[in-house]
Amino acid sequence: MPRTTSTAAAVSALLAAAALGLSPHQAQAADTDAATAATSGPADTSSSSRLRFHDIPGSGGITLKGNVFTPADAESGRTYPLIVLPTSWGLPQIEYVAQAKQLADSGYVVVSYTSRGFWLSGGQIEVAGPPDVADVSAVIDWALAHTPADARHIGLGGVSYGAGISLLASAHDPRIKAVVALSGWADIVDSIYSGRTQHLQAAGLLGAAGYLTGRPGPELQGILGDFLGSRLDREPQMIAWGKVRSAAYQVDRINANGPAVMMGNAWGDTIFPPNQYADFFEKLTGPKRLEFRPGDHATAEATGLLGLPNDTWTNARRWFDRYLKGERNGVDAESPVQIKSRSDSGYEGYADWKSVGSGGSEKLALSDSEHVWANVDSGADGGVVFLSSVLDQLAKAPPAASIPLLPRAFAAVWQSERYDADRRVRGTVALHTTVTPTAGDGTFVAYLYDVGPLGIGKLVTNAPYTFHGKTPGQAFGVDLDLFSTAYDVPAGHRLAVVIDTVDPLYIEHNPAGAQLTFSSPRTDPSYVSVPLREQ
Repeated sequence: MPRTTSTAAAVSALLAAAALGLSPHQAQAADTDAATAATSGPADTSSSSRLRFHDIPGSGGITLKGNVFTPADAESGRTYPLIVLPTSWGLPQIEYVAQAKQLADSGYVVVSYTSRGFWLSGGQIEVAGPPDVADVSAVIDWALAHTPADARHIGLGGVSYGAGISLLASAHDPRIKAVVALSGWADIVDSIYSGRTQHLQAAGLLGAAGYLTGRPGPELQGILGDFLGSRLDREPQMIAWGKVRSAAYQVDRINANGPAVMMGNAWGDTIFPPNQYADFFEKLTGPKRLEFRPGDHATAEATGLLGLPNDTWTNARRWFDRYLKGERNGVDAESPVQIKSRSDSGYEGYADWKSVGSGGSEKLALSDSEHVWANVDSGADGGVVFLSSVLDQLAKAPPAASIPLLPRAFAAVWQSERYDADRRVRGTVALHTTVTPTAGDGTFVAYLYDVGPLGIGKLVTNAPYTFHGKTPGQAFGVDLDLFSTAYDVPAGHRLAVVIDTVDPLYIEHNPAGAQLTFSSPRTDPSYVSVPLREQ
C-alpha cells in the first residue's frame, strides 16, 4: 500500500506540473522526484519492480527520454513479454508509471517514452507522422538489445496520442502482437473535421498544448494555421496530411500483420468522437475488442493512470495477458463490443458494432418546413470541451436547453410525442433532410435532446455539417451521422431535434445575413433515425 500511494502521489504531482505549464527542465526535475517517490519504500523493495530512466535512440538520430520497468525477480537468461507505451500529447514519460509498475510486477518488461517533439525528447512534433511510427520500432529494437524483452511477445499501447501512434505502428512493424489504444483516433480527419467542419475547441486545445509543452515543426504550424484559418484552398493538402496519420487508411496492413487490437473510448469524447473508432473496428479482421463508456477525452482511463482501480486498465491488462502471455483468462470469449450507457452503470455486450442498435430504429418525421437565420447562437449547444462530458460522466448532467424557449427565428425544432415506455438509444443517430440556403457556404449543427415534462432538454448527441459552393436558393439533400451514443430516455419524456447555425465547439461558415430553410419534400421526406436497443 505505501508503494501504491506514493506512486499515485508522484503521478498526480507530475500531471499537475504539466498542466501548470512547467518548463521541460522543470518537468525533468519532477520526473526525478516522481521516480524517487515511485521506487522508494520499505527495505524489502527486492520483491517489487523498480523504475529506471534511459536515453533511448529514436529514428533519425534523435534521443527519446524513456523509462523502463523490469520484473523484480527477473532471472538471468530469461526473457519477458515487452510492452511499449508512447506518451499522450503534451505529457512526459512518467505518465504511465502506475500502470507500468503493475504490468512489470505481473511479469512484463515495460518501456515508456516521451513522444518526439515534447518536453526533453528530441525532434519536433510530427503528429503521429512517419518519424513517430519509426520511433516505435527504434524503441523496440533498443528494448530487445538492453532489457530482458522477448522478441516473440511484443505489445504496444497508450492513451490519446499514444493510442493513435500505437495503431499506426501496428501497420508497419509485424513484431507487434497486441495493441491497446485508449481514447485515440483511427481517422484524424473524421475526428476534428467531421461534417467538413473544424472542431474549433478541440483543435485549439491541442495546438495550445503542443506549443506549451513541445516544439511544433513548420509543417504542423502551417497545417494548424490553415485549419483554424479556414483555408478552403488548402483543404486537399490538409486531408492528405491527416490520412497519412490515420490507421483507418492502413487497415489492410494492420490486418495483414494480425495484431490483437483492443480500443476504448468515451461517448462524449470532444477530441476524438466515437464514430470513427467504431467504423475502424468493423474493418479489423484479427482478434479485437471495442469498449465505450461515459465521459470525455481520456477521462474513462484517467483514474488508472493514478494507480486507482479502473475497468479500462483492468481489461487492458487482461488483453495483454491473453495475447502476449497466452493466458486463458476469458477476455477473448466475451462479446467483442462492450458498452456502458450514459444512464446506467451496467455493461452490455454485443457481437459487433452493427448489433448495438439491434432493436431497430425509430424514425422521427421532420415534416414541418423550418426557416432559420444564421450567425446567432440559439442556446442549443454541444457544451464545452472536456467539462460538459465530464459532468455527464460524474453527475449525469449533460448540456441542457429549455426547448420551448429556444428562439424559433434561430433554431429549427421538431418534437416527438411523449413516450409511454423507455427508449434506449444505442448507436449512431442519423439525420436526413433537405436544405435550401441563401448563400453558397454555410454551417448548421444538429442536436438530439431528451425533453422532460418541464421542457428542459438534456443533450443526447449532436454533430456539425458544413457546405461550400452550393447554388443559393437551390435545395440539396443532407445525410448526417450524429456522434454515436448510448442513452436511456425515460417514459413520459419525448425526443426533440434541434438545428441551429452556431456552436462554440465548431467553426461556422455562414455569411452575414444568411438564412437556411429545412424542408421535407413529399418525394424525399426528412427524418431522424434513432437506433434502439432490443427490449
